[in-house]
Amino acid sequence: MHKRDFNKFLMGAGAMGMLELNLGITRAHGQTRGGTLNSIVQPEPPILNLAISQLTPTQMVAGKIFLSLLTYDVNLKPLPSLAKSWTISPDGKTYTFNLERNVKWHDGKPLTSEDVLYTVKDFLPITHPRAKALFGRCESITAPDAFTVVFKLQQPFAPFIGAFDISNLPVMPKHVYAGTDVTKNPANLAPIGSGPFKLKEWVRGSHIHLVRNEAYFKPGLPHLDAIIYRVVPDGASRALALENGTVQLTQWTDLELFDAQRLGKKSNLAVTTKGYEYFAPIMWLEINNRTAPLNDKRFRQAVMHAIDRNFIKDKILYGFGKVATGPVNSKTKFYEPNVRKYDYSIDKAKALLDEMGLKPDDKGVRARVKLPVSPYGEMVQRTCEYIRQSLAKVGIAVTLESTDPGSYTQRISNWDYDMNLSWLYQFGDPALGVTRNYVTSNIRKILFTNTVGYSNPEVDRIAEEAAVEIDEAKRGALYSQMQKLIVEDVPIAWLVEMEFPTIYDKRIENLVTTAIGIHESFDTVSFKA
Repeated sequence: MHKRDFNKFLMGAGAMGMLELNLGITRAHGQTRGGTLNSIVQPEPPILNLAISQLTPTQMVAGKIFLSLLTYDVNLKPLPSLAKSWTISPDGKTYTFNLERNVKWHDGKPLTSEDVLYTVKDFLPITHPRAKALFGRCESITAPDAFTVVFKLQQPFAPFIGAFDISNLPVMPKHVYAGTDVTKNPANLAPIGSGPFKLKEWVRGSHIHLVRNEAYFKPGLPHLDAIIYRVVPDGASRALALENGTVQLTQWTDLELFDAQRLGKKSNLAVTTKGYEYFAPIMWLEINNRTAPLNDKRFRQAVMHAIDRNFIKDKILYGFGKVATGPVNSKTKFYEPNVRKYDYSIDKAKALLDEMGLKPDDKGVRARVKLPVSPYGEMVQRTCEYIRQSLAKVGIAVTLESTDPGSYTQRISNWDYDMNLSWLYQFGDPALGVTRNYVTSNIRKILFTNTVGYSNPEVDRIAEEAAVEIDEAKRGALYSQMQKLIVEDVPIAWLVEMEFPTIYDKRIENLVTTAIGIHESFDTVSFKA
């Protein structure tokens, strides 16, 4: 459907009083069960298996289909999910999880500890950007019985209890994947999960329709009949869909931020920036450290000086965020503010490039780089265009290259880029979400690992020492030292600590209840009667 036709449809829907039909409220007065929640997914996910794809759209939709052992409240305290209880041994090395006993996969097969073992030991090490770093610390992972899983660490790992959310450990059905090429299994497009919602249909370019799992193990849940994620490529049409009530929920980069500011003031809509505490993403410019002149830290330092990060925060992100100072978000544990500062200075940038011997040619160009533009809306496009303009002022010519979700994932995973605008999750602790991007052992051809190829033996040593240190003060001192080293080397140009508005119809209840926000299962989300 073309943008013009789609907008006509939205206007017509409002004029004909179709909003209640779209909302799907067919309940008797006073009931809390029922209704269809319409939301946006932007861009359309390449697959619906988040054990393979960690892209935000996949996580958002698949978080309703799959479950993990735990989830986390806004203070990052663990809460039950597939695990109803757990214990940690006094020496901090053995974690025992007791699973719910009546969980079934969407095809009716029982979920047992064998599924957890298969996921952690066989599936995730092949596909997942953090599994090797997290679960590779285990001396053993065993299942004493069908409903108990025991993780025994080689040595204590302080943040380990924070590693069991849906993005780190989405439990997969062994009977569906064992003995297959997990990356090509048809279930990646037609997932069989254990969550409160199951896939009814996925019409490419149109919508993803999830319906209630009637066999869900939590009595009386989920409340909703269905969730429909609408694929709406055009930013103006997405805003109009929310304004007209055709959808009742937008999140992450669904709305351009100028639209988010405007629509957040409407009387029938509510806005929150909560539910992103676990993620705490930093917008950054990845710089491939392998090839000249990008492999010289003076070049990367020049890039930091050449970009006005306050401009990005104020004019492109409309104030939703804070200028970043390094690899750790200020909302994440062990943030160190006293690192080398990179003020906006064209003169300093040029001086560093001159020092490298990168002199401008007859067109004023010192170096040429390519920047694939990810398909995440106009905000990404405008930021990339601003980066191109900024770097041109110091003689770095940037070529912007359009991509779709699949080709973008493939290029970055295969290190086929010079620069890449992205933002990654921090998962509440540097050992879970930060060091994976900077340690040599995680240089892998998997998205969201150390794809820039940065390697510093001292950073490797400190990261490992801090990960296993139990004393919080000592951990903090180590991470402080690590951040200072990384900021000096500037393998990545950190831009803005991002904040995202979730805007929703005020009739929706229990929408954001944990630190993972809209990635939650939505089993308790409902509409007011």
